[in-house]
Parts: sequence; structure tokens; C-alpha cells
Amino acid sequence: MSDTNHRAEQIRAGRATLGIELGSTRIKAVLLDEDLQTLASGSHEWENELVDGRWTYPIDAVWDGLRACYADLVADTRQRHGTTPERFRAIGVSAMMHGYLAFDADGELLVPFRTWRNTSTGAASAALGEALDFAVPLRWSIAHLYQAVLDGEEHVGRIARVTTLAGYVHEQLTGTDVLGVGDASGVFPIDPATHDYDRAMLATTQAMVAEHAPSLDVRNVLPDVLVAGQEAGRLTEDGAARLDPSGSLRPGIPFCPPEGDAGTGMVATNAVAPRTGNVSVGTSIFAMVVLEHPLSTVHAELDIVTTPAGDAVAMVHCNNGASELAAWARVFGRFAEAAGTRMDADAVYATMLTEALASDTDAGGLLASNYLSGEPVTGVEEGRPLLVRPPSSRFTLGNLVRAEVYAAFATLSIGMEVLAEERVAVDQLFAHGGLFRTPGAAQQLLAAALRVPVAVGETAGEGGAWGAAVLAAYLDTAGEHSLTEYLDTRVFVDADVSVARPDADDLAGFAAYLDRYRRALPLQAAAAAATPAGPDSTRPQEKVTE
Repeated sequence: MSDTNHRAEQIRAGRATLGIELGSTRIKAVLLDEDLQTLASGSHEWENELVDGRWTYPIDAVWDGLRACYADLVADTRQRHGTTPERFRAIGVSAMMHGYLAFDADGELLVPFRTWRNTSTGAASAALGEALDFAVPLRWSIAHLYQAVLDGEEHVGRIARVTTLAGYVHEQLTGTDVLGVGDASGVFPIDPATHDYDRAMLATTQAMVAEHAPSLDVRNVLPDVLVAGQEAGRLTEDGAARLDPSGSLRPGIPFCPPEGDAGTGMVATNAVAPRTGNVSVGTSIFAMVVLEHPLSTVHAELDIVTTPAGDAVAMVHCNNGASELAAWARVFGRFAEAAGTRMDADAVYATMLTEALASDTDAGGLLASNYLSGEPVTGVEEGRPLLVRPPSSRFTLGNLVRAEVYAAFATLSIGMEVLAEERVAVDQLFAHGGLFRTPGAAQQLLAAALRVPVAVGETAGEGGAWGAAVLAAYLDTAGEHSLTEYLDTRVFVDADVSVARPDADDLAGFAAYLDRYRRALPLQAAAAAATPAGPDSTRPQEKVTE
């Protein structure tokens, strides 16, 4: 049997594995064969909206996007393999972490979905952090919940369930209200010994909540927690019809625990063992480093989350990633089109990044800021993208692009300095996200920004949907291997990985740039005051491929 016929037979027999991820700007689905090679993919672009001062996605957009993404996957499967999938070996769902989805006892959404991008939870975050002696970031679900309690929001008395986007989609497809431990670790602190919510911290939080909302049982409204390898329910008839209105998809398919994009990114880069880590670059940018030992103290710049297996991870999360770079790419793409040379997005990025690599290592004195929203790591409450250049600077295309790439990495670099002070060892970081589909340039500049070797593998552009599919496939062998063993011996054993080591000139150039970046942070407050958010602020953010 030819490889083509063999793959088609796997699809018909239901032996392929499906992974779905709802990223910030794109919903993606990936279908893997028994050897974990990509058979087909589908995608759908969507955008967050600023409604009444909060970043959100309408629930209808979630399902419209999921159906469009799945239909695109089915169409790609038919085109490549001449068959329509009706069942899968397993399914995994992933989505952007954190945020707040609150439902009443009838399953009705009480307030619009509040995403990770919102920074209106300062009072709750500070109070919880002090009481728990644990850094509770603004975007965590418990911070959103407690802020709603502190603000006396009307819906609090009707809350029956709080979950994340991945947990919500999973529950709608399976009827099971659970989270993978990695996603749950962005909801409430996890006890590394039990791989469940920390009981002592829950008791403290419950006492704090009871002062304002005595009828709200915090633990009761949170999803149950599962680790990688545990079955987390099966596709229901209603779930199958909701994902695939054509009626081809059959119920009964097992699901792995729903995970956050951080966890599936770790899987997609084989970064789940101690001394490994990864960097995800998209609308936001974050680094994850698996810890060998607990940190000596609490750091506001660091989240303590977990791998999908429950091991402790230090996470540096920055709200602002490559969106501003994407905006420049759109401008340059339109310029090329207007000049009579149409270029696809990958070609635009390749041209820009090639120029950046050949530019001055300090970006010629240019300074760019990528802040489209507030940035907790640097204490910026409201962001404004900026480009500042003194008369002595060298304003070239390459220096402009390098300044924007450096800006995308600068805040992450500042956050990673805390890990260095804690003497957290990391042998290398694996990078993933659409920016790394262009070989070399972004990888080399990231290595200079973080002062550590940066690896990029074949799956760098696949991202979390591929990682979700791998977690789904792991269900079959979880009783035989740990997740680390499974990834090392089954998934990445023959992986083609390129490693960029920090270049001395780039290190010096980025250090000079970062010094300018730090000194210019006060400009954000002045820019925000001079350009208050108005009607135009409701327009979607620039697209960044996740």
C-alpha cells in the first residue's frame, strides 16, 4: 500500500488524531497520522474586540470560528487524501490561557468573555498576592473573579461555573467540566505535590470572598483538574453536531484534558523537562522554563504555572508581542502590492527579516515601542506604539525592522533577568510561532535578547494545535511512559532542530537598544495622555499568526 493510500486508510479508520487551538488571532486545527506527521490542517482568523473598555470575543464568534476552522480542515483532508474524516483516535482542545468565562446554573454566559488582555484587576491581584504570598497576575481567572466580587458586580450571586476558553469549548463538546493542569495553573495556584488547586490557598481565598459574597463557593465553581494522559470525556452527539453541522462527525471520540496555549506550546517544542524552556511569539510573547527547584521568593514578574504533566514552571508573560511588527508587515505588503508586486505574508516577513539581520546591531539608534495595551511587567498601564529616532540615528529599512523585532523581545528580556538572578538554569530555549517560519533572523535576534541558545524545530510554525494533537495521541501510551519520555522517544526522536547561539555583536547591540527602551518607558504615559482612547480604539488589533 502506498503512503498516500495508507494515510487515507488511517483517516477512514479513525486512527488519525485531531488538535484544535483557539489563539489570539487564529483558530487552527491539525490532523496527525499514527507517526504524528501532519495529514491536513485548517484555520480561521478572528479578532478580539474592545467593548465597554474590556477586550473580548463574542461567544458566537467562538463557534462560527470553530466550525469554519473544522470545515477548512475537512476540505484540506479531502483535497489531500480523497476522504472525509468521520471519527478520530482522540481529540485535544487548547486555547489562550487565563481570562474569565462565568456561567449560571443553566449554562448561560453571565458577562462577555474577559480575555487575558484585560488589566482591570489590579486591586484583586494585589490583595490575593499579599494574602497568598504568591504572585497572582492580573490576567488569571481568580483575579478576574475576585475583582468582580470586590466591585459588587450583579452577576456574582448567580455564578455556578467559571472556566477558561479551552475549558468552555471542551465542556460544550464533551459535557465534562475539567481543565488540564497547565491551563488550571492560570486559573488558581496549583499544589505541585497533588497536581490540584492548593487547598490552603483556596481556604484563604474563600475567606476573602466570603466577606463580600458569602454564597459564592470558590472551589465549587472551578473546574476539576486532570493531568496529561488522563481521558477527559468523549464527544457527545450535541458536541459533534456543534463542531460539524454537516453530520459527518461521529460521537464517542475520547478527549485529552483541555490545555492552555502555554502548555501545548511546551509540548510542541519538547520543553517539559527540567532545564528546558520555550518561547512563544504571537500577539503576546511569553517564555516558560521548567524548574529544578522552587524559587527563593515571590516575583511579580514571574508566574508559577505547570507543564501539562503538573511540573512547576516559571513563566514570564508579556501582553505585547509581535502585533506592531505585523502592522509594519501589512504596510510593506500593501506598498509592494501598490507598486505592482503582490507578496504573500511569508515573503514580506522574509524580506523584512533579511534586511534586519544585515542592519546595525543596535538598530542604528532607533527606538520602537510595541505596546498596544498595558504591560504589567514594566508597570505600563496603557500602551501606545511608538517610533522615536534622534537626528543622529540611521533611519534605514533594516534598522527600522530590527528596532521593531527588538521591541517585540525587549519586555520579555527584562522579565527573564529575574530568572537569571534566581540562578535558574536553562540549557536552551525552543522558539515557536509564525514569526519563526522565516528561518534564521528572528531566532538569532531572540538568542541575543535572552542571552541563551534558541532552538527552532520543524514544528515551529505549527504551534499549539499540533501540541494539542500530540497530547491527544498520548492518551494511548500514558500508562507506559511519562510525558517527557513520550516526547523524547516517540515524538522528537528524529526531529530536525536548528540552534542559534548568541552572537557577540548582537549581544552588545541589543544591550544598547534595551538601555534606550528602559529609559523611554515614561514616554508611554505621556503618549497615552496625549492620545486618549476614542472610537477608533475598538478596531481590531493587527493580525499575528499564532
